[in-house]
Amino acid sequence: QIFQPLHTLRTAEKELLPGFHAFEWQPALKAVSSSWDVGILDGLSGWTSSVEEVPADTIARRFRYDVALVSALKDLEEDILEGLREHSLDDSSVTGFSVTIKESCDGMGDVSEKHGSGPVVPEKAVRFSFTIMSVSAHVEGEEDSVSIFHELKPNSELSCKPLCLMFVDESDHETLTAILGPVVAERNAMKESRLILSLAGLPRSFRFHFRGTGYDEKMVREMEGLEASGSTYICTLCDSTRAEASQNMVLHSITRSHQENLERYELWRTNPFSESADELRDRVKGVSAKPFMETQPTLDALHCDIGNATEFYKIFQDEIGEMHARGDIPSREERRRWRAALDKQLRKKMKLKPVMRMNGNYARRLMTAEAVEVVCELVPSEERRQALRELVALYLQMKPVWRSTWPARECPDQLCRYSFNSQRFAELLSSTFKYRYDGKITNYLHKTLAHVPEIVERDGSIGAWASEGNESGNKLFRRFRKMNARQSK
Repeated sequence: QIFQPLHTLRTAEKELLPGFHAFEWQPALKAVSSSWDVGILDGLSGWTSSVEEVPADTIARRFRYDVALVSALKDLEEDILEGLREHSLDDSSVTGFSVTIKESCDGMGDVSEKHGSGPVVPEKAVRFSFTIMSVSAHVEGEEDSVSIFHELKPNSELSCKPLCLMFVDESDHETLTAILGPVVAERNAMKESRLILSLAGLPRSFRFHFRGTGYDEKMVREMEGLEASGSTYICTLCDSTRAEASQNMVLHSITRSHQENLERYELWRTNPFSESADELRDRVKGVSAKPFMETQPTLDALHCDIGNATEFYKIFQDEIGEMHARGDIPSREERRRWRAALDKQLRKKMKLKPVMRMNGNYARRLMTAEAVEVVCELVPSEERRQALRELVALYLQMKPVWRSTWPARECPDQLCRYSFNSQRFAELLSSTFKYRYDGKITNYLHKTLAHVPEIVERDGSIGAWASEGNESGNKLFRRFRKMNARQSK
């Protein structure tokens, strides 16, 4: 049967073909065609082209968002039905489903073909993808919905479905927003509507909740219209300035939101009080571009790891050079010597090769009790060694809370002690390591100390919502392009 030409197949048989899932939206999606048998689109579709326009060589390819979601739901059909059976819910009592989606977007540098000849073009790509995190069923007469599916490996590239691939530099705000514009429009349309899709032969209704959490800080700032990460407004979650954050390291709460960023952008654009640039900037707390896509104010666990490890790597160098005892600024030469000593020691004792740019694997190896002992061998004074050990021990107590998928289950003790530990950590930084944290602190260190408990309380997890799945997908992308990242020697 399947081998007959497509148009002669009955609908029942079409259901068996990959990617052919009839579905409809109620009400119909605004500005999105109602046809459901669409494959891969040119990433610029959704923009009407004028007569004079030369067809741009494709710089982007994407799926239509709703088609991709349907396809992902169909992949989970078994799991959803299994979940219904486990909770012994029958078809008549379930009124509909809620689906929570994690969205991730990340830029990849240097994806040019590696075949030797020709000029090296700085080809960069951006991948946008989504993961179905959970599905819950609404039961007639019940207030709370019943969770029937949870993605157990939210950070595996297997659960992370690519939606859009673009050859764009993530810093090229105009092009990026132009290509993701239609995606945002579709996403907004889907929030207002519900999907009718047949599962196990019965039409079911689905509502989608989108949470953009798989972005690193650079991307969040770009999407939400904030200044770049070197800004005095160091946080994408609260309005703190760098100086405030280094004075008061722990007590901050999440205040920023997409809605507020939009309002602040309006203030920035119109300047209703005719203030000077500085006063205006202080009023809008660094929102100086139009927020383009809604993200969830959260912390990206992977980049948090990397950011903090970079910071510790620098503290280790400073301790080797006994910075705490100096009044002057060391020369480049001296710093280079400390770094060389640290690298040599780590390579010899831990088999840790120096890397050009800190990556996740290096960060995980560097932030261990074992690595600290190795570093302590180079630190002259016993008192400083104790301080370093305590600092890292505290960090290792805190880390599982933002790394683990379900902290309340996997590390309840560390979760309970988190605020206490971060308080002590902050005390150490502002006293023993004052030479480094006087009036300044890095973005991720601020978030680690100030915002983790609040996010965990709100979302139940930080690790599960991280960008790792998308990052692993980047590897696959490179693999399919038959092109290898430049590995460090």
